[in-house]
Amino acid sequence: MATQPLNVDTDARYIEFDTDRKIRYRNKLYYRFNHWPLWIFVFFIMPGPWTSDLFAKGFDRRLTTWLLIVMACTAVAGLFGRLPGCEPAPYIIRFTEDRPNPWYRRICYSIVWGEVVAFALINIAGLTWAVISGEWRILYLYRVAYFPIAGTLWVLGLLGKLPRVKPSTQNEGHERRYFYGSVWAVAVAQPTLWGLWKFLPQNRLADVSKLLVFLSILAVVGQLARRGVLPRTRPIVPGELAVSD
Repeated sequence: MATQPLNVDTDARYIEFDTDRKIRYRNKLYYRFNHWPLWIFVFFIMPGPWTSDLFAKGFDRRLTTWLLIVMACTAVAGLFGRLPGCEPAPYIIRFTEDRPNPWYRRICYSIVWGEVVAFALINIAGLTWAVISGEWRILYLYRVAYFPIAGTLWVLGLLGKLPRVKPSTQNEGHERRYFYGSVWAVAVAQPTLWGLWKFLPQNRLADVSKLLVFLSILAVVGQLARRGVLPRTRPIVPGELAVSD
């Protein structure tokens, strides 16, 4: 660990060198299995309007059927090593190596980008509208805006225009920081907002509080990720050996 990186990433307080971690050439079975629930969750929430209905109304037959389909499909993909982290062996060992980025990785991470950006933008827009007008329209915004936003990110990802989904894995040591930093920020802010929505009244003061809390979490967690404090947000020094999932 280093607190003063040299000519690598001056924004990060912590970086990783090649001696910081043990190189792993095979993924243990429990490691592969532990990644499966993560991808179940990613694909389960992919239809964002259904996810908003889940938190507003609970499970129904439609969501139960979708969950079973997602579990079955991700189980097959994971069994054949076509989910990130579920491969028999790590795909990336040398982060600066110019190696083709497999399509299953590009698709999976593109889906995550779409969800992260769409959930964040829709919540910010919905809370801002509630503060200005006094109307709570987030569920409506999920129905009309989620797929245009997420779909745009999915297309950009498949075109290789986003971090971690480019045709080459050469810059993975830095690109994964932006990916995991965004995931950390929204993963903390989103459930916090849903909890506030559940327990706070729907009035102007409460809506202002929800918006401020949501934005504050995004800013604070984003800053921690930028500094390399959070797991998997430390820049990897070019040329070192490390394992990615």
